[in-house]
Parts: sequence; structure tokens; C-alpha cells
Amino acid sequence: MQEQPRRQSRIQRKNRETILTAALREFSARGFAGTTIDQIAEAAGLSKPNVLYYFQSKDAIHTELLRGLMDLWLGPLRDMRAEGDPADQILAYARRKLEMSRDYPQESRLFANEVLQGAPRLQPILGGELRELVEEKSALIALWIAEGRIAPVDPHHLLFSIWALTQHYADFEVQVRAVLGPDHDPYAEAEVFLDQLYRRMLRVQPRE
Repeated sequence: MQEQPRRQSRIQRKNRETILTAALREFSARGFAGTTIDQIAEAAGLSKPNVLYYFQSKDAIHTELLRGLMDLWLGPLRDMRAEGDPADQILAYARRKLEMSRDYPQESRLFANEVLQGAPRLQPILGGELRELVEEKSALIALWIAEGRIAPVDPHHLLFSIWALTQHYADFEVQVRAVLGPDHDPYAEAEVFLDQLYRRMLRVQPRE
């Protein structure tokens, strides 16, 4: 009979979350190569052996963070539905991605660092679950175009542009805030700009 995994105690769960939170901060700032178990342990306020009790290696911590991040990252795209107005659905997706850049900047930078390194720990997801989801939603966008409900655009590059224009505010937040200055709310202003940009792009032009 296979032994069932033991349930973690409240303290064990708390320690795991503390380690993951500290590791996220270190990885997003230093990248994978620039981060050590010793740095994670110090940031978590735990000993190195204590960290290694919960995670066998730095790679194991990084992989768990990325898996959790991808679940979070794919959620808004999964929520794009065939029902409702197509432009509203696409704008809701762009808006949610912008909100995630605002609310999860460290996670965004963790993902960006991984991709810049060739995504060695994300390739199965990028070429599998993400690709399948993008194909599904691209087919939906293509259907809306064929029905004349939105203007013709390349569905894949429409999604790529949303990723680029929203994640920029997290990955280059220091630059954005330095350029705009302290009197601006970059995320509120970006939401207005993206709404205007994509509504104009997707609006079907009347036939003359």
C-alpha cells in the first residue's frame, strides 16, 4: 500500500511561504544565476539547512515559483470568452494584464529574467500549455474577425502586443516612473491609453 504524503503543519506551511516570498524577491532582483541559497536563507530569516529541509536546491525553489506564476499568468487569457462584445473581451484581458503588472511586479520580472535566459525551466509550459491556450484564443479572435465584429488584425501579434505593452510597466517600472515623475500614476494613465489604442485598432470601419 502506497504511503500517503503527510500533511504539513501550520509552521511548515508558513516557513515554505516565507522561503518562497524571500526567493521571489531575490530572484526578481538578481536573476537565477546571481542568487544563492545563502541569500535566500538570509532574506527569509532562516538557516541554510532549514531552507534545504523544505527545498532540495535553488533550482527547486525557482521551479516552484515559476509554476505558480504561470498558473497566475494564464488565468486572464483563460477568462476570454466567446460570449459578449469581442472588443470588450480583449480590452478586459489587456486591463487585467496591466493590473497584474501593477500588483505582481516581482513575479513579472522573475518571468522576464527566465525568458531572457532561454526559459530552461519554462520550455515545457511555453511550448505546451501556453501555446495551446494561445492557439485557442487566437482562433476565437479570428472567428470574431471573420464575423465582422472586429477589424482584421493578426491574432497572435495582437496578444504579443498586449503582453509587451502591459508587462513593460512592471519590468521597466523604474524607467517609467523616472520619466513620468512623481505626479503621475503610470498604471491609471496606461489603462486609459490602452483602451483608446485597442478600441481604435479593433473598431470596424463603415463601408463607403
